Amino acid sequence: MSYRPRIIAPILISGTRRYIFAANYTNKMAIEQLIFDLGGVIINIDYNLTALAFKQLGINDFDTIYSKAKQDNLFDEFEKGTISNAGLRNRLKEHLPDGTSDEQIDAAWNSMLIAIPSHRVEWLQKLRKHYRIFLLSNTNRIHIKAFTAITDQQFGKGVFESTFEQHYYSCDIGMRKPDAEIFEKVLNDNQLDRAKTLFIDDSIQHIEGASKINLPAEWLQLDKGETIEVKYASLLK
Repeated sequence: MSYRPRIIAPILISGTRRYIFAANYTNKMAIEQLIFDLGGVIINIDYNLTALAFKQLGINDFDTIYSKAKQDNLFDEFEKGTISNAGLRNRLKEHLPDGTSDEQIDAAWNSMLIAIPSHRVEWLQKLRKHYRIFLLSNTNRIHIKAFTAITDQQFGKGVFESTFEQHYYSCDIGMRKPDAEIFEKVLNDNQLDRAKTLFIDDSIQHIEGASKINLPAEWLQLDKGETIEVKYASLLK
């Protein structure tokens, strides 16, 4: 069955009218390739676990510090690879008790990473037999090390990444979503026809970024319990 995203309704985000894409099965346009986000879409994550872990290390006002760091673009630059692991740790140590180790900081930072349901990876492996599939993630080197250890232990060394034709991690290429350049890189590197490519992400700002360059995109709404293997089950029918 062919798959075509459609615009269903405008909504207001930060005072601006935006459009959200939703699933619509039709024979008018066949999707030939899919680009998946990682955190939330494939690997289950819980940001609250990282906040709790840092509070246990001694940062009682972690939420305030996190918000300030976001305003300073600390995490954005970390995800672009322009700030090193040591650079991030040193910034966080400014708010932590003396003697807090790098290992403790990394463990707290990685607390948000939970696991990937095995059936989800099995679904992706089946999907690859019919579509070209790609991974596009805003991430950082501390998370990649931890995530790789999780997937290698769960599925075997290199099995998860080999599920995708190519994977793109923001910290490796110096770009991040929702900037147009990162979407264009994936499309151009792999000679993808954007009209036949579907991007799936759980962050609305990334959906908006893709839609600005006319890349079909759909918002996976985790708060409604949506999962890729259920929402897109018909891709395999």
